[in-house]
Amino acid sequence: MKGVVVSGARPTGRQHLGNYHGALKNWVRLQVEARCFFFVADWHALTTDYAAPADIDSNTIEMVLDWLAVGLDPERCTIFRQSAVKEHAELFLLLGMLTPVPWLERNPTYKEQREQLVERDLSTYGFLGYPVLQAADVLLYKAAAVPVGIDQAPHIELTREIARRFNGFYCPIFPEPQTLLTDSPRIVGTDGRKMSKSYDNAVFLSEPAEDVDRKLSRMITDPRRARRTDPGEPGDCPAYLSFHRLYCTPEELRWQEEGCRTASIGCLECKRVMIARVQADLEPIRARRAALRPADARDVLEAGNAGARAVAQQTMAEVRDAMGCAR
Repeated sequence: MKGVVVSGARPTGRQHLGNYHGALKNWVRLQVEARCFFFVADWHALTTDYAAPADIDSNTIEMVLDWLAVGLDPERCTIFRQSAVKEHAELFLLLGMLTPVPWLERNPTYKEQREQLVERDLSTYGFLGYPVLQAADVLLYKAAAVPVGIDQAPHIELTREIARRFNGFYCPIFPEPQTLLTDSPRIVGTDGRKMSKSYDNAVFLSEPAEDVDRKLSRMITDPRRARRTDPGEPGDCPAYLSFHRLYCTPEELRWQEEGCRTASIGCLECKRVMIARVQADLEPIRARRAALRPADARDVLEAGNAGARAVAQQTMAEVRDAMGCAR
């Protein structure tokens, strides 16, 4: 793949297996195929957590350390912090001048989060307008593609519409980025829900092996297997559907399926095979993470901020000229 790829993540702190399989493994692959910009979306964190920003800085450092530990290489990609490149805010402002409000109100994520996050006041301009900020994040680097899950595809389509509208009003500065759908498996947490730090059900990349073992050993399975002698159905087991199918070999899966349905093996016996695979995958990540220090993340961000800023300033010079703004 050629061209520019842009992607970012909110600073949630330590990364877990859901982050790893959902995005980071793909980023590591893309960094050798394209010119990649990966950023800490700290302004996006404020769209929903504006009242509680205290952990953003420390979470940024923890997250970048995990990015480095999984194999993101600052020699191959640009890793930076959104708020350190003020051009993101400027382009957000200017794109907001031409983005129709109905485009934002029809955003399915906007409607969904307004319904789900009822404990927070999301009746803010920042929350309504965050897809425009996302568009600015992407267009600022003239991205050719944006890797996202299927749930984020409408955001990229909106970015394409905004780019098309800008190019039509002024001049063709922005390419219309393609949606790069990622084949990311759905990773559930130890309680069967989506893996999330906020649900306290996550397995973190950097936690000790004994903690990983303890968490996965207690992960919920098929409720039919209340007793060791009760047969079960792997298709109804969260551990099997999420972890076993992702980590185990075809031979191991056949053994687990047969053993579960005939009750010839217990759930913990079944999990032991999967846990060994997970531990083997995490061990080199843990080793690299242990050798890193917060200063390493800050150094990477400082260099990445400068690199991203240079590209962003060039784009904004073109945008200002096109819109008749002062340079």
